[in-house]
Amino acid sequence: MDRPRPFRILKRWLPRGLFWRSLIIIVAPVVLLQCFVSYAFFVRHYDIMTARMARGVAGDVAFLVNLEESHPPGTERTQLLDMAARNLGYQIALMPNESLSKPYRRRAPYVNRPLNATFRQQLGEARPFSTYVEDSRAVIRVEVRDGVLQVQVPIKRLEVSNADVFVLWMVISSLVLLAVAIMFLRGQVRPIERLAKAAESFGKGRPVNDFKPYGATEVRRAAQAFVTMRERIERYVQQRTEMLAGVSHDMKTPLTRMKLELAMMPEADAKAMKADIAEMEHMLDEYLDFARGETGEDAQPTNLADIVEDAARAAARGAGEDRLHVTIEGGAVLTVRRAALRRCAANLIDNALKYGRHVEVTLKHGARFAEIVVDDDGPGIPEHRREEAFRPFHRLDEGRNLQKGGSGLGLAIARDIARSHGGDLLLSESPKRGLRATIRLPI
Repeated sequence: MDRPRPFRILKRWLPRGLFWRSLIIIVAPVVLLQCFVSYAFFVRHYDIMTARMARGVAGDVAFLVNLEESHPPGTERTQLLDMAARNLGYQIALMPNESLSKPYRRRAPYVNRPLNATFRQQLGEARPFSTYVEDSRAVIRVEVRDGVLQVQVPIKRLEVSNADVFVLWMVISSLVLLAVAIMFLRGQVRPIERLAKAAESFGKGRPVNDFKPYGATEVRRAAQAFVTMRERIERYVQQRTEMLAGVSHDMKTPLTRMKLELAMMPEADAKAMKADIAEMEHMLDEYLDFARGETGEDAQPTNLADIVEDAARAAARGAGEDRLHVTIEGGAVLTVRRAALRRCAANLIDNALKYGRHVEVTLKHGARFAEIVVDDDGPGIPEHRREEAFRPFHRLDEGRNLQKGGSGLGLAIARDIARSHGGDLLLSESPKRGLRATIRLPI
């Protein structure tokens, strides 16, 4: 039984793009640091400072209570209370002959606990008092010997007043750092995105002449390696094309002379030799097409419907239009090599007409891929031998032989062309009980 892997599960929820992953790497520590700082400030610092300020106010109130109870009513006590009010910044009032009714109202909890503790130490256990908040002041009423002493304390003497400023600066600084990080990451990721697009375009056979390495040192090295690889491949393909052009000229020249000599011979003697020469010429063309691969043609925006209709029309001339049915399910304009892709579709249609009585060609246009599907009602190919059919110069010995009468390159050429466009050629069972060949091209 496999053990659960939490990191693998976490990867499913992570973004797949390099930019967003890098941004998370930068943002996550900042967010964690802010959470820790916020906890340290609000839960620890804020609470501690509030408690200290409340204890100070409670001490002041206890002092005023002691002052009131230690001096008899008169001018001296009134002057002392007035002086304390001016020095402390409180509003102090004595309400003679009043008392606090039970239960005592205590609606300022951050003041109640320090008052309880202070009064217990300085005034005894059972000192009635009540608290409540009114506008920007906390009103503390304490029952004293001659009545009720009321003290109005500014809220700023009980609460830390810079908490909102701290939060505001923390949020603003975080947003500024996030903006800088996004701009920096975008500049670092853009060269990688351009390299990926250039490699993808080159894989599809499209020109990438405007690509130049830039960015960080590592990205420049990767981009320069890609440019060097592209130049080597293009140089190799160009050399191979020039060589094949010379081979084609050198080999077709004697074939042409032989055809002229046979044309002067009696028909009865030359018929078999003419067929052999025609087959040899056809095989030579197939060899050259396979070796030439994707060279000799530039990719251009092309409607796939035109390619399918041209290939089907050419195949139907020799096989009969009643055997071939074409369905176009939406048009797709892709940047492809028109002649090469037409040859790819024509190879599949010719094979299908050779081994099936009825052939259906369908062009499908999806969100990510465009597909050219060729179905026939022939004998088909067993599933375990379908990949074997793509091997160059290889003929299937039993069942359906796709290369019967040929050089064994039809499917190899078709798949090579499809893959040079960034797609693929797939074989499967057809609904007609024959073979289905699907050319899948990325949009």
